[in-house]
Amino acid sequence: QSQLVESGGGLVQSGGSLRLSCTASGFTLGSYAVGWFRRTPGKEREGVACIDRSGSTMYYADSVKGRVTISKDFAKDTVDLRMNNLKPEDTAVYTCAAVQYDEIQKMCIGSISVNYWGQGTQVTVSS
Repeated sequence: QSQLVESGGGLVQSGGSLRLSCTASGFTLGSYAVGWFRRTPGKEREGVACIDRSGSTMYYADSVKGRVTISKDFAKDTVDLRMNNLKPEDTAVYTCAAVQYDEIQKMCIGSISVNYWGQGTQVTVSS
């Protein structure tokens, strides 16, 4: 069964940092473009950051630009999301997704369907 699994969420104080990881089972994540998305109750899902299959092109939402880095580790076959200077408004369930072609901006703004979604990991930033 092919699936994505997120890890690394938790509770952090405002200004702190977290690293989220996305791993895949049943397929090679390195062969996919991957995105991190977040959702809070009452809000639409937001694409936070997306990375292409080669790991060389990234797209970031304006809300996180400068504070977040997405990267691929081909050796571990993971995609990490490093978040710095976290703010209470970053509190959300963070989910990774994978798609088999390089349309990362479209992926992040939600205009294309993805092949796989993870279940999500909670990130809570206290003030």
